[in-house]
Amino acid sequence: MSHSILMPQNHQPGETPVDVSESPSTARPSGRREAISRAHHDLVTITKARLSMLVVVTTLCGYLAATEAGLAEFRVMTLVHLLIGTILAAFGSAVFNQLMEVDADAKMVRTADRPLPTKRIPVGVAFVLGWLLAAFGIIHLAMKVNVMASALAAATLLSYLFVYTPMKRRSSWNTVVGAVSGALPPLIGWAGGNGTLLSWGSAFLFLLLFFWQLPHFVAINWMYREEYERGGFVMWSNHDVSGARTARLALGFSLCTLFLPILPVVTGVVSVWFLIPGVLTGLVMTWLAYRFFKSRQRPDARTLFFYTLLYLPLLLTAALLAWRSSGN
Repeated sequence: MSHSILMPQNHQPGETPVDVSESPSTARPSGRREAISRAHHDLVTITKARLSMLVVVTTLCGYLAATEAGLAEFRVMTLVHLLIGTILAAFGSAVFNQLMEVDADAKMVRTADRPLPTKRIPVGVAFVLGWLLAAFGIIHLAMKVNVMASALAAATLLSYLFVYTPMKRRSSWNTVVGAVSGALPPLIGWAGGNGTLLSWGSAFLFLLLFFWQLPHFVAINWMYREEYERGGFVMWSNHDVSGARTARLALGFSLCTLFLPILPVVTGVVSVWFLIPGVLTGLVMTWLAYRFFKSRQRPDARTLFFYTLLYLPLLLTAALLAWRSSGN
C-alpha cells in the first residue's frame, strides 16, 4: 500500500505543489508506523484479544475463589502460570475459530475486514499460529499448574471448536452449547487452586457464567440477525423480525440470573449478604429484559446487551467478597 503524498490537498493557487513522495524522513517512517499499527491490529483481531481477556478474568476469579475457600494457598507464580497458559489457549482457540469461519466472516459487514477474509494474514500462517498458541497454552498449564487445569482448558478449546462452531450452521441450540464452553474458564482457575469439580463452589461459578451468557448473546444476535443470516448461522433470532421469540428467551434467561444467587447462599458457598447484590443485579437484568419483551425495539435490546457487560463483573466481585473459607 502506497502512502506517498503527491501534493498538499490545500495548496493555494500559484504555489508549486510539493512532491514529498521521495522524502525518506516523512514517507518511510509514516509507512512503517502504519504497517506496525496494522500488524498490531490484525494480531489483536485474529486472537480476539479483548474477548479473550474475559476468559482470563473469569479464570482469575475461579482461582481467587478456590484460594479464598481455603482449598490451596495463594501463590503468585501459580496464578501467573495459570493466566499465561489460559490466555495462550484462548488466543489459539480464537485463531482456529476464524479459520473455520473465514467464508462466513467474508459475508458479514461487521467481520469482513478481519485479517483472514481480507487475506492480510495467510491461512497457513494463521493455522501454524493457532496450533502454537493452543499447544503451548495447554502444555504450559499441565507443566506449571496441574493436569486438571490443563484438561479443562483443552475441553474448553475442543468443545468450542468442534461442537459449538460447526453447530452454529446447523442448530439454534448452538447458543446453549457455546454457553457451556464459555462457562468452563472459571473452572480452569478453580482447578488451578486445587478445587474439585464436584462441589457447590464450582457449580455456582459454572452456572453464573452459563446463565449470564444467554441473555447477553440472544440480545446481540437479534440486533445483528440479518448479519448472522447472511453468514449462514442458525440462531434463535433468525427471521424473528418482531423480536417476539428472542424477547421471550431473554426474559426467561434473565429470570434464571435473578434466582441463581440463592444457590450459593443455601449451600454455604457465600455469606448471606450476597443475596442483596445478587438479587438486585438480577432484578435489573429481568427488568431490562421485560422492557425489551414489551417494546421489541433495538434500543432496548441494546440496553440489555450493555447491561450484561456490567452485570458479570459486579456479581463476580460481590461473590469473591462474600466467599466463605468453607465455600468449597
